[in-house]
Order: sequence, then C-alpha cells, then structure tokens
Amino acid sequence: MGQVVIGVADCKVSRRTDDVLVTYALGSCIAVVVYDARVRVGGILHFMLADSSIDKKKAAENPAMFADTGIPLLFKSCYNYGAEKRHMTVKVVGGASILNDAQFFRIGQKNMTAVRKIFWKNNVLISAEDTGSNHNRTVELCMADGRVTVRNAGGLMKEL
Repeated sequence: MGQVVIGVADCKVSRRTDDVLVTYALGSCIAVVVYDARVRVGGILHFMLADSSIDKKKAAENPAMFADTGIPLLFKSCYNYGAEKRHMTVKVVGGASILNDAQFFRIGQKNMTAVRKIFWKNNVLISAEDTGSNHNRTVELCMADGRVTVRNAGGLMKEL
C-alpha cells in the first residue's frame, strides 16, 4: 500500500486502490473525507480556516487553506476521476477546541459551522463525523474499501 500524506492546508485525491490517504494532528482544523465506492475515488481536504474572505490572495494561491474554497476543490478533483456527488459519502473530522480556542477564537467551532453551512447549501449530507472536544486526531482513508479510521492523541482508534 502507498501512503499518501495530506498536510495542513492540503487536498489530495486518489483512485488507486492500494493507497491509504492520511492526515495527521487535526486540532481546530478539519478534514473532509469523501469517497465514491462505485468508482473507488476518494480524497481528503485538511483545511485551517472557515472563510477565504480574510485573505483572498492566500485563498487564490492555496484554496485548500479555507473551507469555502477547499471543499469545492475536493469535490471537483474527485469529479475529474469519475466520482459523482450522489454516490459520494462524506465524513468530517476535527474542529477541536485547543488551548484557549474555546473561549476566544473558537476556530474549531467556526470551521465546523462553515462545513455544515456549505454542505446544507449544496444538499450534501454528512454520513459520519468525529468533531469537537479538545484533542488532536489523525485520519486515514483506505482507498480499497472507503474505510475511514480516526485515532486520537491518546491512541484510541475508531472507524467512522
């Protein structure tokens, strides 16, 4: 199996059944994981912030940094490999409140609100999620079968 690492403010898509896509240490960031089992195409977006309007230049250079530019990038990239929205499952991980984030910036909460709003506007249902709380997470997508596993900072692993 080939491991494909998705960094912070990054988006990768695969149609290789021997790939495992992984993104590490999600705190307030969010991973959007999509998979079309019919054509075995999937991808992960690891975005940092909800709204690209805070820095249009950065959004143009790296749309994966923001929810509102990264989510369309993820879906369109999957469509390029034959995926169809109606066949895709969507899972969301992250959005934690790290340190004083919960009291002051609430970045994780804002990120999750943006995800829900974007999906609601586009008639997309989230089939599973592991969000909130106050711990980091690592997410893997197995391209052979679409299985998504989440490991938290304490090592606890679960399948979504």
